[in-house]
Amino acid sequence: MSTQTDAVDHTPRTPLEAWRALQDGNARFIAGDTLHPHQDAQRRKDLAQSQKPFAVIFGCSDSRLAAEIIFDLGLGDTFVIRTAGQVIDNAVLGSLEYAIEVLGTPLIMVLGHDSCGAVTATKDSVESGQLPRGFQRDLVERITPSVLEARRAGDADLQDMVVEHTRQTAARLMDHSAAISQAVSRGDAAVIGVFYHLADGKAELVYSEDPAFQNA
Repeated sequence: MSTQTDAVDHTPRTPLEAWRALQDGNARFIAGDTLHPHQDAQRRKDLAQSQKPFAVIFGCSDSRLAAEIIFDLGLGDTFVIRTAGQVIDNAVLGSLEYAIEVLGTPLIMVLGHDSCGAVTATKDSVESGQLPRGFQRDLVERITPSVLEARRAGDADLQDMVVEHTRQTAARLMDHSAAISQAVSRGDAAVIGVFYHLADGKAELVYSEDPAFQNA
């Protein structure tokens, strides 16, 4: 019979181990060989009193970007935060800091995807000069720097803008949060940016300050 200790002992302990576990799950999802791990009654009981997720996935709210499915994960594996266009706000930063400082999670993944509606709206707004109404305007204003940077680099394609936004969002986490930046400096955690391809299900690394991730 498995125990909570067993569940923790088999959890990836380093940022690179966490990324490799996510890659393995994504490969199973692409191949159609998913295991649906950690989704049984015993796992539920094991986690009733505590959790030890091995990664934080901060991704877009898009209905096609269900993190636990595309990385073939189960209960207790990941701490998931989602906003439209993976836009950062204080609640997001507080949630990320909780995962890093309290839960000891070693990896933060910023997860963007092609055909992102929030980035599309921002691209349209930049090109037309018209902002959307209501709180959607706040989303567009926060994504605009990424769209402008992609345009300055000559990347006018929507997917290039999403990649740029994913990279900028990952970099901003360390600029905005001393807790995250200190954990990364100590080697206790890493921040990566990943771009998800809707058609084939591939999760592609597009940002990391650690060369080891490029070769993983």
